[in-house]
Formats: sequence, C-alpha cells, structure tokens
Amino acid sequence: MRNADSAVPSWAALFLLILTHLITGPQAVEAHSQKFEVKTLSGKLLFSADDNKVVVGAERLRVLGAEGTVFPKSIETPNVRADPFKELRLESPMHALVMEAPKGIEINAEAGSLKAMCRTELRLESKDGEITLDSAKIKLPDLPQGSSSSTGSRQKIYELCVCPSGRLFLSQAGTSSTCQINTSVCL
Repeated sequence: MRNADSAVPSWAALFLLILTHLITGPQAVEAHSQKFEVKTLSGKLLFSADDNKVVVGAERLRVLGAEGTVFPKSIETPNVRADPFKELRLESPMHALVMEAPKGIEINAEAGSLKAMCRTELRLESKDGEITLDSAKIKLPDLPQGSSSSTGSRQKIYELCVCPSGRLFLSQAGTSSTCQINTSVCL
C-alpha cells in the first residue's frame, strides 16, 4: 500500500522519463535530445546528430549554395564531384589547400582540361618515386633563353637545359650541347 500523500501521479512519472522534446513554432523547429535521427520509410539512416558527430547517410550530399561550402576545419570523403557540365573548384583563399591519402590522390578531367594556379610556387614532388609528364606535347612557353652563340646557326631548334639550381632554360641548339655556353640564366 502506498501513502496517498507521497504518491506521484502516473502521468507525472511518465513525464519525468521523457528526455527528448520537440518545439515547433512559427520561426523554427527545435529538437532537444541526446541523439537526433532522420530515417526513410524503409528504416535507412539519412541524417543523425549527437554531441560528437553529425552523419549524413544519403548516397549523395548536395550543397546548393551559390557561394559553395565552407569547412572551417577538415573534411573526409572518398569523392568530391561537380554536377555534370559544372565547374568544380577547391580553393583556400588565405591558407594552404592540403589533400592527403595513404594510397594516392587522383585528379581526373575526363572531358576537359585541368588547371592548377597559384601566386608564388607550384611544386610537384615525389619522395621515393618519379614524376611523369605523359603527353603528346609538353609546352613550357615562358622559359627564358640563354644568350645565343655568335657562331650558331639561326635554326629554330632549342636544347632544354637545367641550371644547378634546377631552373630550366632554352639554348639555341648547335652541333654539340650549348647549355654550358648559355649559363647567364642560371646566375
């Protein structure tokens, strides 16, 4: 037997056990709980959020903002892709843009060109392997030219020369190498 004065009504005991509440109003919908989930009718997880992480379970996450998406820290994804016939830009206006992967990174433009631009230095570096430029044409349009030899012919054939610093320059070709003659570019 319970004492009538100390008894808690059954509706109050039920109310005390509820840890989640939903507030709907004219300006917003708020949910307060330890975890929030959105699922399809078949039970597939589309979205969940808790104190530690937010999970988007849909096959594709599409961001429609005209200005793109800003990630203040980092993102982890197996694929970044633009809509068909749309431009994809990865940019970091004030800091470095770093892409890391233990098994390699592939950048592929199936039906167009690929452009990498920077203000100061573009560096391709391979620690243990090699760098391969595989193309029918490789153009280096703005390479400096060393000074021409007065005995050289006026042909339009050039040697590609390398300074000790690694800087490249062109030298008008002769019957033997003219790279040593034209080292004024290396200074």
